[in-house]
Amino acid sequence: MAEFGSQALISIMSHLVFIGLAWWALQALNFEKMLRSNHVLQARVLYIFTTVALGSTVSNFFLDYLQWSQQLPLIFG
Repeated sequence: MAEFGSQALISIMSHLVFIGLAWWALQALNFEKMLRSNHVLQARVLYIFTTVALGSTVSNFFLDYLQWSQQLPLIFG
């Protein structure tokens, strides 16, 4: 049961870290040129959704890769 708790903690931390990295990386883009005027709230929501989608996708890849690397020795055992 403790293993499930540690996996949950690793997953939560991984998602938060990669969402934070996605937020930081997206700061390099200039979204203002693509947006309509007077749509600030919509732009912020889109920015947040983009950040969460990108960060979660990268985190899921990282967690899958971690799980697969832990299962790889089972082929030989």
